[in-house]
Amino acid sequence: MITFLGRGSAFTNQHNSAYFTDGNDLVLLDCPMSSFTRLKEKDLGKYDHIYILVTHTHSDHTSGIAMLIDYCYFTVKTPVTVIAPSDAVYRDLLYSLKNLDGCSDDWYELIEAKDLGKSWLSEVIPTTHTEELSGKCFGYCLSIEGKTVVYTGDTSTLQPFLKCLKNGSFLYAETSAYKTKVHLFCEEIKDQISELVRNGVHVYLMHLDDEEYIKKVMEGTGAKLAPLDDDTMDNNGNMLNDIFNITDSLYKDMCMSSSKDHALLFSYLTELGKTIVNTDRASFWKWDKRKGELWTMSATGVDKIVMPDSTGLVGKSLRTKKIVITNDPYSDPDFNQNIDKQTGYVTKSVLVLPVADINGNFIGALQLINKNDEKGFDEEEDSKKLSLAALICGIALESETFLEDSHHDKLTGLKNRMGFYFDFNGKYKDYLLPDSGKIMSVFICDIDKFKRVNDTYGHNAGDDVLVFASHLVESTCGENDCVYRWGGEEFVMVMRDTDLEGAVKKAEEIRIKLMESDIDADGTTIRCTMSFGCARFDPHKSIEENISAADEKLYTAKETGRNKVCS
Repeated sequence: MITFLGRGSAFTNQHNSAYFTDGNDLVLLDCPMSSFTRLKEKDLGKYDHIYILVTHTHSDHTSGIAMLIDYCYFTVKTPVTVIAPSDAVYRDLLYSLKNLDGCSDDWYELIEAKDLGKSWLSEVIPTTHTEELSGKCFGYCLSIEGKTVVYTGDTSTLQPFLKCLKNGSFLYAETSAYKTKVHLFCEEIKDQISELVRNGVHVYLMHLDDEEYIKKVMEGTGAKLAPLDDDTMDNNGNMLNDIFNITDSLYKDMCMSSSKDHALLFSYLTELGKTIVNTDRASFWKWDKRKGELWTMSATGVDKIVMPDSTGLVGKSLRTKKIVITNDPYSDPDFNQNIDKQTGYVTKSVLVLPVADINGNFIGALQLINKNDEKGFDEEEDSKKLSLAALICGIALESETFLEDSHHDKLTGLKNRMGFYFDFNGKYKDYLLPDSGKIMSVFICDIDKFKRVNDTYGHNAGDDVLVFASHLVESTCGENDCVYRWGGEEFVMVMRDTDLEGAVKKAEEIRIKLMESDIDADGTTIRCTMSFGCARFDPHKSIEENISAADEKLYTAKETGRNKVCS
């Protein structure tokens, strides 16, 4: 995500400093003198602009800024912008660069972070460090390649940064082997780091004063040392190192973490493909043949995308069962330009590899966008490089599909009981906490006298009634609702952020719709009714006890005449 020129503290040889690229811009996180000596050995003239994000003004973070400004102005002619996190730091930097370092105003630009206007800077985060720098120490929340990246700078607490951390985000945290009031002591934050990793956060340790001791203390937490830039390696070596870092993270997160989020797996595989062929963006698509849709399991730079399988280059690749490449997408009639029009992004080249299951049935596609090479994609060379990643994607997607199929009822297409309990371990998990403040309601419903339908019209007719009723119930689901086939002719709907009154209202709506519907049951038109039992979910009770509460109301509805809603 970001690479370090040095990850040491003030008393080490390589002071803490990192960088990432945004298009053809170089973004530095601090710039001590030790980092400048490494930067001037690089080809800085290839960048359109260099930005320096300053965390605070201690010399082990800023002493190389003036030399970099001089070097870029007089030698490589690359413009430099220094970004201060606050007005106080702005004034300190202005005084230092102008009066102590002698940098002329027209050699560089100095601005406050609030005036930057770059999408990669999400938030400036104030933190605490030394008393003399009170109110002048900051970290940053960044958006890099579609991922949330938190960089703490020097800090004595992780508390200000926790609000930005979620499953899949990256944390680069200051860590010390010595207990002081101004740094994060590794032994005291070990448990907190472990918890963050268990929750799906990628944690990297930086500003290290004793690497061996910190590695020993942090062993087993899942945290890793911040990745270092290595000028002695050639481009292929750097790429290989990046690939090893991704596969190592993939292995540890999927095999050694309590997280069961398969989205993380596809995120890593997408990042792997992007790294192998050096592209700006990558996405992995699932082909939902039942719905005739393509949708992203993982994508860099954009949110989830859903589109018909009859459109776009991904659709073309899956329909033709062939690799699709275009280095002039706007002239390709199959290229879908809508996303670019909405976001302002410019697509220059596209490669799509269809992926198959073990039986050779195509189930998804790996898409790479904008290769960082003027020539664009080469079908033979790039496809060969991506073949292993595409194969792993196919195996992973097949496994995901098997899991998903096991959670669905084949007749109605609704989720089954297994899917119900899986969701309670996932998307409903927060609603099980007694103090969460979240509300949720459930109802269980039953087709009245369903056995009579089977006995009178046959089981094919009964199946038609089940399918019709299930689709009708599912059609009323909002974003926070999900319906499950509980068994036989029973269905359960879970409604997040819905009180009991809302659940009753929805059940009544379904009851009336079904009562008034003509159902084609194996060639015979019939009508059916449903009974409902509603209950508000009580987090102090078990899942089974909550379903029983709704089931008791359903029993009341059945015993008092059917075709009614009881709560």
